Amino acid sequence: QVQLVESGGELVQPGGSLRLSCAVSGLTLANYPIAWFRQAPGKEREGVSCASNSGGTYYSDNVKGRFAISRDNIENTMDLQMNNLQPEDSAIYFCNVRDSRSGTEYWGQGTQVLVSS
Repeated sequence: QVQLVESGGELVQPGGSLRLSCAVSGLTLANYPIAWFRQAPGKEREGVSCASNSGGTYYSDNVKGRFAISRDNIENTMDLQMNNLQPEDSAIYFCNVRDSRSGTEYWGQGTQVLVSS
């Protein structure tokens, strides 16, 4: 059974930093592309960043230069380092792993990030 468990979300002031983590079990993370999504109240879920299993990365325009995605293939975890956070970054953040062969997507339960003074 595949499980993804996020942690690290909390209240932070504008300009602050947070590091989100996602512990993955039930699959070997090194073999899969990874991604982080977020969903703000009243808005659709949007992709924030993704990374292929060969190392290529992508960032949405509104986080480029501020966020960094990474993975630890030994610990089977994935992280999202978020710097210079702004109120518009407030959302529930979800980690995602996709099995390209089957089309199956695995999601964590989400972790809340609130950026406010």
